[in-house]
Amino acid sequence: MEKKKMDKIIKSAITGVLSLTAAGALMASTQAMAAEKGQEKCYGIAKAGMNDCNTATSSCAGTSKTDGQADAYVLLPEGVCKKIVGGSLEAKTKS
Repeated sequence: MEKKKMDKIIKSAITGVLSLTAAGALMASTQAMAAEKGQEKCYGIAKAGMNDCNTATSSCAGTSKTDGQADAYVLLPEGVCKKIVGGSLEAKTKS
């Protein structure tokens, strides 16, 4: 009985490590997208749940809570953000 319990613990630990590894790879690839030449982060214009990466209040893409959330961004070609009403190249902070 003890061996079955130990096997279950080991399998759970391996599953956890693999999940964390996959999540880390996904975050790294999303952040690498931001570094692509010709792209810029445009804050304050994403629809709720459609942001490209983490915000000050959430940990991953697609988790913004409201339309136009000040700290949520989408990646756009350089120069486009300045043409969009409400778009900002810097995260806006609430006063």
